[in-house]
Amino acid sequence: MNRIYVIAALSAAIILQSCGSGDTDFDACGQINATEITVAAESSGKITSLDLSEGDEIGKGQIVGFVDSVQTFLKKEELLSRRQGAETKKIDIKCQMASEYERLASLERDLERFRNLLSKDAGTRKQVDDTESQIDILKSQIKAAEQKHRQNNDNIANEIRTLDIQIAQSQDQLEKCRIVSPAEGTVMTKYAEEGETVSSGKPLFKIADLKEVYVKAYFSTAQLASLKLGDKVTVIPDDGSANPKEYEGTLRWISDEAEFTPKNIQTRDERADLVYATKIYVKNDGRLRLGMYAYIKTGK
Repeated sequence: MNRIYVIAALSAAIILQSCGSGDTDFDACGQINATEITVAAESSGKITSLDLSEGDEIGKGQIVGFVDSVQTFLKKEELLSRRQGAETKKIDIKCQMASEYERLASLERDLERFRNLLSKDAGTRKQVDDTESQIDILKSQIKAAEQKHRQNNDNIANEIRTLDIQIAQSQDQLEKCRIVSPAEGTVMTKYAEEGETVSSGKPLFKIADLKEVYVKAYFSTAQLASLKLGDKVTVIPDDGSANPKEYEGTLRWISDEAEFTPKNIQTRDERADLVYATKIYVKNDGRLRLGMYAYIKTGK
């Protein structure tokens, strides 16, 4: 345990020396960081390919590997086959009932003819009554048959909707078998290799945007009185050279809560107990490295 405390104390001393070395006049000091994203597996299975190495530049949406998707693909094919089979069970009601519709139309024509004959005393009331009765019976039969066919089609439609949901789920699982970079960046760490079996959620690699880095620095309340989001400041990296290059930085984030000054951080006013964390973003020309310390000068 004492050894851990000694190591921690030495680390803090080194950091303080980094931020307080030389005669550089500064308003704040911090470490250079980058926005990092850890990409994890979205499906379980064996990694069939993972085409990237640490230091590689990859783009947003770039497919860098695959997790075995054979079983998911076969399941989707089965569902598509079942959907096609369900489609064939649908009934074309007009086609199915065509003969009944034609018979009804024929009886209605007969009824009209019998009524004309009856009006001319050339036909009988029985012919009219019998035909009307046949029409009523046939209409009831047609209505019942149509209702049965519609229920059949509704059941098939529900079955197809369920299959469509399952097909969409399978497609989503297939897409998750692809290992895709969510953002543009540099591969910092690779956690898995081709041939490994992974579970959903297992980290595969970590990327960072090194084109634009940021310095997390701390300012006192008095200093922030003259600063606002969007302000330009000067960032001077502690690269060990006698005349380090100066960079223009932009203040883009200020914590909404004050905190006690971290032990590994120096500020211009060492008497300030409470400080606010900020993030100052800088365009990286390739010379700014993660973990490097930098001085912040506000010019105010």
